[in-house]
Amino acid sequence: MQIAALLYEDFTALDVVGPYEVLSRIPGAEVVFTAVEAGPVRTDMGLSVTAERPLAEVTAPDLVLVPGGPGTQAALGVPALLDWLRAVDPGTAWTTSVCSGSLLLAGAGLLTGRRAASHWLALEHLPLLGAVPSTDRVVLDGKYATAAGVSAGIDLALTLAGRIAGDAVAEAIQLVVEYAPEPPYGTGSVATAPASLVETLRASQLRVPAL
Repeated sequence: MQIAALLYEDFTALDVVGPYEVLSRIPGAEVVFTAVEAGPVRTDMGLSVTAERPLAEVTAPDLVLVPGGPGTQAALGVPALLDWLRAVDPGTAWTTSVCSGSLLLAGAGLLTGRRAASHWLALEHLPLLGAVPSTDRVVLDGKYATAAGVSAGIDLALTLAGRIAGDAVAEAIQLVVEYAPEPPYGTGSVATAPASLVETLRASQLRVPAL
């Protein structure tokens, strides 16, 4: 099973690396990092992740993973990215995204009329691209699986691992990566964070994947 992780400038590292830690452990899985051109791709925080193969060489992935990040807006203006998503989607078993990566799927016309998750600062843009926004952490609509912001990608990946390889495998992977979050603060969701903090971040939009 080939899993293609799409990279583009200013994506958020954990959107890809979190799911990679889970999906790469599925028996028989091969994860390929790909971009318009092979080579290092810089994340929004300056980390470089290497795209091993160009999009032109990744033509039949079984699963596509699209990260989000501040670079989403610019990526929506790159025809090669959207064209590739449209080209490979008919052959995938799963087409997926984390954070504002769902905007790229929607921009390619793949989420029209479908429910989708995204980062809370990007949700309002989904209807403009034909998708139906959801505040759920992970959303499955047919073969399209989308996750909310950044850390939700791990939940997405475990969900997919269960669907692909069975609950026992997914449970084993969860234990191996010791995924049992106990955050020290209760501000991980707009539902639990103070309204003042939410509004401050909306106003600043500092390193967040809004358009």
